[in-house]
Amino acid sequence: MALMIIELLIVLGALYVGSRYGSLALGAISGIGLAILVFGFGMKPGTPPTDVIYIIIAAVTCAGTLQASGGMDWMIQVAEKMLRKHPDHITFLAPLCTFFLTVLVGTGHVVYTIMPIICDIALKKGIRPERPCAVASVASQVGITCSPIAAAVVAFMTISNSNGYMVTIPQILLVTIPACIIGIFCASLCSYHRGKDLDKDSEFQKRDADPQMHEYMYGSSATTLDKVITRSAKASVYVFLAALLVIVCFAFCQIFHVTKDDESVTLATAMGIPKMNLIIQIIMLTAAALNIMFCKADPKKAVGGAVWQSGMVAVVAIFGIAWLADTFFGNYLEEMKTALSGIVSQYPWSIAFVFFLVSVLINSQGAVVVAMLPLAYSLGIPGPVLLGVLPSVYGYFFIPNYPSDIATVNFDRSGTTVIGKYLLNHSFMMPGLVSVCVSTIVGYLITCVLFPGYFAGFMQ
Repeated sequence: MALMIIELLIVLGALYVGSRYGSLALGAISGIGLAILVFGFGMKPGTPPTDVIYIIIAAVTCAGTLQASGGMDWMIQVAEKMLRKHPDHITFLAPLCTFFLTVLVGTGHVVYTIMPIICDIALKKGIRPERPCAVASVASQVGITCSPIAAAVVAFMTISNSNGYMVTIPQILLVTIPACIIGIFCASLCSYHRGKDLDKDSEFQKRDADPQMHEYMYGSSATTLDKVITRSAKASVYVFLAALLVIVCFAFCQIFHVTKDDESVTLATAMGIPKMNLIIQIIMLTAAALNIMFCKADPKKAVGGAVWQSGMVAVVAIFGIAWLADTFFGNYLEEMKTALSGIVSQYPWSIAFVFFLVSVLINSQGAVVVAMLPLAYSLGIPGPVLLGVLPSVYGYFFIPNYPSDIATVNFDRSGTTVIGKYLLNHSFMMPGLVSVCVSTIVGYLITCVLFPGYFAGFMQ
C-alpha cells in the first residue's frame, strides 16, 4: 500500500507540474512520470490511446482548414449579427453562441474570436460584462461533450464499445446536448443579475472617471462585421457541415437493426460499414482535402491557426496523460476495485465526483475520458450511468488557469470579469458549478428514462 501511494503521488506530481507550465508541458511532463513508473518502479507500461489520437488529428486538420479558408469568420459573423440584434438578452444568447460554435468545430478555443464582441456589446448596452462573459467562457467548454467530433465524445464511444456498451454518437448527443443546454440556461439565469449594475459599481465608476480608461473601454468596437466573406469561405462551411452530416448518418447505421441470414444485425454490419472511429477519420480528412483543393484553404495558414495548434496540444496532452494513467491504474486495477467497489456499486453515479476532480487537475475533458473511463467500466459501472454523468468531465474552471478563462478576463475592458484575490473566488466559479451540476443531474435523469431497467434500480 505504501508503494502504491508513492507511485500515485508521482502521477499527481507530474500532472501538477505539467499544469503549472501549461500547453504542451502537461503531456510531456506526464512522460517523466511514466518513465519513473516504468524504469524506476518496474511497472508494465500501459497502452497509449492511439485510436482517439488519430481521430483528433483528423478532426483538427479539418477544422484548421475551415479556419484557414475564412469559413470560421463567417460562422462568427453570423453569431455576432444575432447578438447585436438582441443585446438585451446577451447573458442568455452569448453562452448559446459559444456553446454551438464548440459543438460544430469540436474545440472551445473559438471563444477567442467572439469573446471581445460579447464584451463590447454588453459594455455598450450598460450590462455588466461579467454576466455574459463568464458564462459564455464556461459554455464554450461545456460544448465539448456535445460535439460529434470532439475527443471526449469520440473517446467515450470508442472505449464504451470496447467494453461491451455499444453506444453511438447520436445516442451520446441525445443525452448530453439537452442536459448541457439546460445547465447553461440555469447558469445564465443565475448570472442575469449577478454583481452590481455598472452605474452602481464604485470600482467601475472610478475607472470610467479616468479619461484614458474611458477611451480604452468605449473608444473602439470589436467586430467581425467589417470582414469580407468570400464564396470560398462560405463553401468551406458547407463542406464542413456536410462532413458532420455524413458522420451522423453513418452513426445512425450503427443503431438500426435488420435481419440478415435469420439473424438481427445492425445496418452497418449488414452493409459492411467500417467502425465509427475509422469513418470519422476518413470523412474529416476528405473534408480537409476538399477545403484545400476547392475552398482556397492555405495549408500553411491552417497549421498556423489557433484551432489546429490548440488541437495538437490536446493530442500531446491526451497522449501523455492517458498513457500515464493507464499505466498506473492498469497495474493497480484489483486494488482500485477493492477500494471503490463498495461505493460505486451502491452509488454508481458517484463516479461523477472522480471525473470532476481529475478534470480539475488535467485541464482536458478528452484526457479525463480516456484515462478514467476504462477504470469506471472495470469497476462494473453500467454504460448508461457513465453516459449520464459525462458532463462531469469538465472541472478545470475550478482553478482559473485555462487559456479561455484567462483570455476572457483580458478581453473584458470593464474589469468586471476577474480572478479573485484568493484564486478560487473568480468569475467562472458560480456559472461553472451551476452548469456542470445541473447538466450532470439532468443527463443522469435522461439516461434513467432512456434505460428504464436502470431507472427501476435507481428507484429501489
